[in-house]
Amino acid sequence: MIKTVPISKTITSLEDLEQRFKLSPTDNDFFFQEWQQDLPELTSQERETIDQIKRRFERHRKRGTIAEGVINQLLIEPLLTLAGLYDEPFYVTTEASVNLEVEQGDEILRGRIDTLVIAQKLWVLVVESKATVAFSVALPQAMTYMMANPNPERPVYGLIGNGDEFMFIKMLTAGVPRYDLSNIYSLLLPRRNQLQDILRILKQIAKIIADS
Repeated sequence: MIKTVPISKTITSLEDLEQRFKLSPTDNDFFFQEWQQDLPELTSQERETIDQIKRRFERHRKRGTIAEGVINQLLIEPLLTLAGLYDEPFYVTTEASVNLEVEQGDEILRGRIDTLVIAQKLWVLVVESKATVAFSVALPQAMTYMMANPNPERPVYGLIGNGDEFMFIKMLTAGVPRYDLSNIYSLLLPRRNQLQDILRILKQIAKIIADS
């Protein structure tokens, strides 16, 4: 009898993920260039909107930890809207929320992940981050979802964030599965709005998905 076990209990580290799926990080510098080359420029209106989104988020963030639902409303939904990922030819579905529980010393750290799936090619995972460990735990879980790619010959992408930090993932599951990660983008930098960079990458990925 097939046993169903929750991802949050079985995949808790990159080592778990790589061993279970024979997945490995690529050593090809050209594997994931979408986050750094030929990015579309933003219009002045898009930049103004992104600056407003960041100011709005900062005002809420100063009050303390933000739940994943609020992160969705303040950041994710506006970003996906600006990137055109709610419009044709894209469609959005959801995965069941995952509760995280990680033991660290004599403490148990709890968090939560909400997941959006766009056209089965882009996974967006939002973490309720009560501690930085939640972000690191969510990364292998994001890639576990991405391993379910129904078109293994085509790359899939992921965006994982906890409100303060964001990272992009690219994975190709055909043959020997491999992946690569972007830099981490931080919203805590006082003099630069890295949401602009995140939006440019999302628009780039949206075009790749639409053309594939």
